[in-house]
Amino acid sequence: MASNDGAVLVTGASGGIGVATVRALADQGMTVFATVRDDQGGALDGVAGVRMVEMDVTDPKNVELAAEQVAQGVGDRGLRAVVNNAGVIVQGPLELVPPEELRRQFEVNTFGPAYVTQAFLPLLRRGHGRIVNVTAPTARVTAPFLGPISASKAALNSLSTAMRGELAAWKIPVTLVEPGAIATQIFAKAEAAARSALANTDPARAALYGPHLTAVARATEKQSTSPPEAVARTIVKAVQARRPKRRYAATRDARVMGLLSHLPAGVRESMVLRAFGLSGIKAGA
Repeated sequence: MASNDGAVLVTGASGGIGVATVRALADQGMTVFATVRDDQGGALDGVAGVRMVEMDVTDPKNVELAAEQVAQGVGDRGLRAVVNNAGVIVQGPLELVPPEELRRQFEVNTFGPAYVTQAFLPLLRRGHGRIVNVTAPTARVTAPFLGPISASKAALNSLSTAMRGELAAWKIPVTLVEPGAIATQIFAKAEAAARSALANTDPARAALYGPHLTAVARATEKQSTSPPEAVARTIVKAVQARRPKRRYAATRDARVMGLLSHLPAGVRESMVLRAFGLSGIKAGA
């Protein structure tokens, strides 16, 4: 049985931030229910205090079944926290993003946390727990060609703010954690998916964005990244804090983006265009 001071659910535990977070929470002596799709939790094999749970966050019925499984593990003691970490990145010119990719973006990043929260709230009430939602700085400072990921996380931010008010009567905090650019495979997967989408679209339309995408690729190559452990440490802080903040910026670039979000829109957008090398690029033929 899990202990009352240490039962935590973490979604998206198959790699990157998820694996680092599960390990960090387990190191604190907590029992961690780590959710993965299709038995992909090999990176956590043998880690003390970790219990693997197969769950697809985009399938409400599957999420409910996982909640029943976790409920059997924690009993009346409930959960200390639910960490909604599972996420994907869909990027590229919105004009050329395939509808199924746009739908997948919101199913994982926005609907997924909503389904998980709905199913696991009874366990959070029992454990006097809290919700930690992993968002992104681009939810507040949107960049060109990152529209899908930005919109999905902005929607998650709005849901989190609404839930904070709805759950105040039960004293269930709702916290956002903002990672910046992290050294994980999620960005490589996003780039591969974007290239595949461009390869399958009208070449003439794709060529219109050639100079833009080249500039963005060059800017991205110069971007420094932080290790996933930096985000994991912030998530542990959000789980353990007596009075958790509404929002934690986990890395330096996330903190910088937070400052940019307070600038006038015109100034902010001009700075973003320059940062991505997009200032002055002319329309394609």
